[in-house]
Amino acid sequence: MLAQSGFLTTEEFVDELSVSPQTIRRDLNELANQGVISRHHGGASLHSSTENEAYSTRKIHFQTEKSYIAKQLVKRIPNGSSLFIDIGTTTEAVASALLEHRDLKIVTNNINVANILRVKDDFTVIVAGGQIRNKDGGIIGEAAKEFIEQFRLDFGIIGISGIHEDGSLLDFDFSEVRIAQAIIACSGQTILAADSSKFNRGAMVNLGHISQVDALYTDILPPASLVEVIEQNDVDLIVCQ
Repeated sequence: MLAQSGFLTTEEFVDELSVSPQTIRRDLNELANQGVISRHHGGASLHSSTENEAYSTRKIHFQTEKSYIAKQLVKRIPNGSSLFIDIGTTTEAVASALLEHRDLKIVTNNINVANILRVKDDFTVIVAGGQIRNKDGGIIGEAAKEFIEQFRLDFGIIGISGIHEDGSLLDFDFSEVRIAQAIIACSGQTILAADSSKFNRGAMVNLGHISQVDALYTDILPPASLVEVIEQNDVDLIVCQ
């Protein structure tokens, strides 16, 4: 059913299979734990390691969880800080949560982030040059990477498409990954914002390893094997609920 439709709600599974919602939720959770599907609030989608979900789909999935993550994460950012903000719907939620801050200097390769933050007179928002990716407003390419590398900022806030149980950080777009790697290299602290749908989710491009970030903000405790890797590498783990 997921192969045919891409995404289905719990109610659609219930109607088609004539079983209880509890049964569907249990089975979807089990499939998600196996890495076969991606679990979302109210339903599930077929997992792909070669292509990310559409931006419009990612924008609405895990909205509540992303909001919790964003509200907790921005507590780590003092007023007057400088920071990078990467491509992603979770980083866009972080941008919205930063509107209560003062006197920030932000460098971003995300048109949506720039548009959220431009309303603040006391913010300096600097947008990387390069190719605008039509599907999500991300700015990618070698020019954007070289632009990012001109700066050394207090914080780098990045998202990710998947986190393997061994701590590998995975994404779908090589050009996007190159810029995220530059942000990590040019940040005093790197903060990874990732909801629980990213745990054990596969993607074809290796961005790096969880040991390269200073903190992971997420909505539930990661699988035990990943928690062990996080603890071994002294990464701050903040569960936001």
